[in-house]
Amino acid sequence: MSIPARIKDDLPFLTTLRRDLHAHPELGFEEERTAGIVAKLLEEAGVTVHRGLGRTGVVGTLKVGDGIRRIGLRADMDALAMTETAERPYKSSVPGKMHACGHDGHTAMLLGAARHLAATRGFSGTVHFIFQPAEEGRGGAKRMVEEGLFKLFPCDAVYGLHNMPGLAVDEIAVVAGPQLASSDSWRVTFRGVGTHGAKPHLGRDPITAAGTFLSSLQTIVGRVVDPLQPAVVSACFLQAGDSKALNVIPDLVEIGGTARAYSHEVRDQMETEIGRLAQGTAAMYGISVEYHFERRIPPVINDADATARALAAAGSVFGKVRTNFPPSTAGDDFAFFAQNAPGCYVWLGNGPAEGGALHHNTAYDFNDEALGYGAAYWVSLVERELKG
Repeated sequence: MSIPARIKDDLPFLTTLRRDLHAHPELGFEEERTAGIVAKLLEEAGVTVHRGLGRTGVVGTLKVGDGIRRIGLRADMDALAMTETAERPYKSSVPGKMHACGHDGHTAMLLGAARHLAATRGFSGTVHFIFQPAEEGRGGAKRMVEEGLFKLFPCDAVYGLHNMPGLAVDEIAVVAGPQLASSDSWRVTFRGVGTHGAKPHLGRDPITAAGTFLSSLQTIVGRVVDPLQPAVVSACFLQAGDSKALNVIPDLVEIGGTARAYSHEVRDQMETEIGRLAQGTAAMYGISVEYHFERRIPPVINDADATARALAAAGSVFGKVRTNFPPSTAGDDFAFFAQNAPGCYVWLGNGPAEGGALHHNTAYDFNDEALGYGAAYWVSLVERELKG
């Protein structure tokens, strides 16, 4: 295990910083305090700072020597709209907001790496420290890209890291290929003709149509998508009628849900097939239908060359690296960065997945013992990739 002495010495500071961020969570595009702390610490370390990209995003740039290669390292900063239930000295001080996914730790680790690299300057080239707002479904990465992230800060490769409960804090997983699924939303509205519940023949019943649609929805994954290609389609919202009017067949039914896939081809297929099923169901029942599919986040697919570089860097810190680790059906908008430069997204251990330690749990907490390992990985990656 190889953690630079300077990072070890910085761990008390990084732990205090991480816990301060945990106690003061901010939602996506609201990370004013967090961004201010990030910018201040980068500037104090001698890193050039650009603020306001993606509203509250921060990009720090450190150029050393005459190397021409440029890489980006990304940490997300936002919290979730959840109430923290576990009692700890640094529990969230903001009702209804908490760091339930470890972005406080991600921010602290990347700051630790930036402080070390700015002090030691043991590389030749350019590294961009990308502190991204609004990863939790509010579109922070996409907005940064749209506002010119890669035009202002060109990258030959871009790297992401996320903590993973269930892996020990001295473990890391670096795997080529799909890491996270696409995360898309869909809505179907069936419009019939409302009537008395005792006289269904006088109307067109959208509830029965909705039942047929819902019972058939899983045939897309079970009978249409290639069984060797993972996919998920789930209905998560259903609204129709009025519980106080149980003798009324309503005019419409609204249904919504999510679709997940690990390839662009299956993602396209999901959009087409949900719509085909909705249209076919409506035709069968003689009603109309409105269908909308919102493409939110593409899948995260690790580039082979970037993964090989990340694997070498991880190996120098951790020794043994896990190269066989299952992808997650969650999504991460790091995918938008990886569409603009070859990317690699790795999983850093957060300790046992016990007692509420899972992501998006009201008792979750980032494991401070992982701070040194994560910062050391970032440093190794920069020093190996930007050798000059």
